[in-house]
Amino acid sequence: MEKVKTKWICQNCGYETAKYLGKCPDCFSWGTIVEEKVCSQNNKTSSLSIKNFNNQKPELLSSINFNQIDNIKRQKSGIDEFDRVTGGGLVLGSLNLIAGDPGIGKSTLLLQVCSKLAKNGLKLLYVSAEESAIQIKLRANRLNINSDNLYIYTNTNFELIEMQINDLKPDILVIDSIQTIFKSTLSSVSGTVSQIKECTLSFMQIAKTLNITIIIVGHVTKDGNIAGPKILEHMVDSVFYFEGDKYKSYRILRCNKNRFGATDELGMFEMEEFGLRQILNPSELFLNKHKEDDNGISGSVIVATNDGNRPLLVEIESLVGVTPYPSPRRVANGVDYNRLLQILAVLEKRLGLNLSKQDVYVNVAGGLNIYEPSSDLGIAVAILSCAYDVVFDPKTVLLGEISLSGYIKNVTNIEKRILEAQKLGFNRIIIPKQQNKKFKDFKIKILEVEKLKDVVKLCIGNLKK
Repeated sequence: MEKVKTKWICQNCGYETAKYLGKCPDCFSWGTIVEEKVCSQNNKTSSLSIKNFNNQKPELLSSINFNQIDNIKRQKSGIDEFDRVTGGGLVLGSLNLIAGDPGIGKSTLLLQVCSKLAKNGLKLLYVSAEESAIQIKLRANRLNINSDNLYIYTNTNFELIEMQINDLKPDILVIDSIQTIFKSTLSSVSGTVSQIKECTLSFMQIAKTLNITIIIVGHVTKDGNIAGPKILEHMVDSVFYFEGDKYKSYRILRCNKNRFGATDELGMFEMEEFGLRQILNPSELFLNKHKEDDNGISGSVIVATNDGNRPLLVEIESLVGVTPYPSPRRVANGVDYNRLLQILAVLEKRLGLNLSKQDVYVNVAGGLNIYEPSSDLGIAVAILSCAYDVVFDPKTVLLGEISLSGYIKNVTNIEKRILEAQKLGFNRIIIPKQQNKKFKDFKIKILEVEKLKDVVKLCIGNLKK
């Protein structure tokens, strides 16, 4: 009788060892190493794994036709924000991974995408391994979705799912989720490293051999990483993260990997009663609405940040007040705490601002998190505005990174940020001094500054209270 071989595998990173370890030496996680049986080499592989690869032979790089690259077929969903992140639509025969926190709206987004694609005449198979057909129907009724090209199949067995794929031959396949699918040829339970790796590999072979676009949903750990081995992200063609705050209604679809497009795109949605609504102008979401006769309040400025490849205008609020305690508080919501401390040190050293007996609170309106250095100038001016009780012009946008010497450093994608400020009706924008660039095609007034002192004189005046 053949001896059963086992190995110990970390369920967090996929590290393999011959014996049990309490702490994984690779990812330093405790209690994640589990014993699994080694798959026998005699196990049969998928019927599609070798069948359609027999006629393939190596090709010379110089002989590959560029027309084959230019004519990559994309399947547009009709949801502009989703198509933007995917690079213009899902590529035919690609394997895509979407991950996100539980309840963030992954199934809702995919059901809406499937509905749009079905209206284009495509045949879709939605495999749900976590919900029943009745539950999906209830969600579809809430989203007002009813299509004759969308098929629902609820099962967790890979072999049975493969049979339905061969019979139905869909154009697009959705697997929700990969952590619940299992192969009966493997002795380990679903969700383990072996099952996730083998099932994903088989779905990749199906996508390439049958030219089916496959979207798989992945769970995330408490740290925000995709559950399962890291090889899962290497196997797929694109990786998308669906993010959001449980206290806010907006959602962000972010691209972390894309073999067919840019990886710095993001799409924004808002969760409403009848599903996700795409936000075509996200800057308006993070800007507080002020009345026409409102002259603004101290401590509030508008900055032009960049999330991915998309410019965003957000409002930064600051509050500076005397503290009754020996140690003043420094509170940062939406900005990096250490970056705030660095800006305060520059303000104290270069401008003589004494905040040793005052609390400083900095907040980003709308709940957005921005960690890009281009918001430094806005944070500094917001603190100065509140400390000296001077109202900053609400029709002016700030942009720039502050160095330790007090100089304003340049940032990337500056033309896109200027255009975004002009589109939203702002009168002027303050940017770092450009060495070799001249801006003539913009209607908005552009002011170039070199030092933090220049910004203070331009916007606040003399620092005397």
